[in-house]
Amino acid sequence: MSVSVTALANGFRVISHHMPHLETTSLGVWVGAGTRSEDLRLNGISHLLEHMAFKGTARRTTRQIAEEIESVGGELNAATSLETTAYYARVMKGDLALAVDLIADIVRDPRFDESELAREKEVILQEIAAAEDSPDDVAHDLAQDVAFPDQALGRPILGTPNSVGAFAPSDLTSYMMANYVPGSMVLAAAGGVDHGELVRLADTSFGDMAPAEAPVPSPARYVGGSRHSGRPFEQAHMVLAFEGPSYHTDAMYAGQLLSSILGGGMSSRLFQEAREARGLCYSIYSYAWGLSDSGLFGIHAATGPEQVSELANVIWDELDRIADTAVGDEELARAKAQLKCGLLMSLESSGSRAEQIARQTLVFGAPRDLDELVDKVDSVDKESVRDLAGTIILSSRPSVSAVGLPDDGNMLESIVASRAPRPLRAAE
Repeated sequence: MSVSVTALANGFRVISHHMPHLETTSLGVWVGAGTRSEDLRLNGISHLLEHMAFKGTARRTTRQIAEEIESVGGELNAATSLETTAYYARVMKGDLALAVDLIADIVRDPRFDESELAREKEVILQEIAAAEDSPDDVAHDLAQDVAFPDQALGRPILGTPNSVGAFAPSDLTSYMMANYVPGSMVLAAAGGVDHGELVRLADTSFGDMAPAEAPVPSPARYVGGSRHSGRPFEQAHMVLAFEGPSYHTDAMYAGQLLSSILGGGMSSRLFQEAREARGLCYSIYSYAWGLSDSGLFGIHAATGPEQVSELANVIWDELDRIADTAVGDEELARAKAQLKCGLLMSLESSGSRAEQIARQTLVFGAPRDLDELVDKVDSVDKESVRDLAGTIILSSRPSVSAVGLPDDGNMLESIVASRAPRPLRAAE
């Protein structure tokens, strides 16, 4: 696997995976700043900044940005998450210079024109409205809020109508100056890319930035509890979540396998028991995502409002069962095969591979060797999965959220109360 890493003199990192069989290159700049980097007043500014990057620079208008990338058949996009923001493109390998220049331009020199800002605020307000019309989005936002209340981690990535409406160009400039610094930025590429050329282009576009590190976010403080939305929906959506392992711990791998065993596919326990055996829901799945100092292990299900209580009991029974008894050899082997296959499949997509090595560099300081990751997965035994399930149940107060319920949320409060085995530590 041909992965190369170079740090410029100012700390800006350049990383590439040469995939000689490809005629295209996927590349982008990943910034180690997202929703978690925002204070309450600035909730949603990371996402707004991502939008505004495409609304003109000192050298290019909005239309010129679109026309230049599309004139070579390329694609240009961006995305915001809790801890990162990404600006990425895919082009023919001969158009690498154009792509780097375009990305550098929108990342480093957006204009923040007042009229463009006003228009883009309206676009984001429509995006917020669309999310509020999606019951699963609402349920997940509520679960995140109750898991990490009064913290940036618990706030929506899109922000709120009030916060977005109040942003001024100076807010965007100040946030960008504080967080878009070499120590928290990575230029990653995968596909038909020459690392030497990529480094030269990076040095031209980013080498003059002053060395700096971004502010360190406040520590995560998991709490738990219940949240309920009274908005009417045809179907009830429920999320049951717990504090999960950080991605800096080996328990993360056990968490991924636990998620696969519980709700990772059609052979998973929850799918088989809740959907196939009982017909309680159409959709049910689990997930485990890590943060630098915490994480969230969650289960999402969509069902009829009158079946939420029964479905919750089925989920609890499966959690209890997996915490009391080690999983079977075949079950664990199947989960490991799914996880390793997902890791290796990323090598078949230049876009997925560029994102993977960029995120790994931001998280771990360097890309992880695939063989090392596979070994980490293989080293997880049945007892580790069982112990993690027990830890989640015994020491993590559940975060339960739902939309589309016929009552006022008392059902959710009773679920939390019956499954909180020890008092929470005092809030800091």
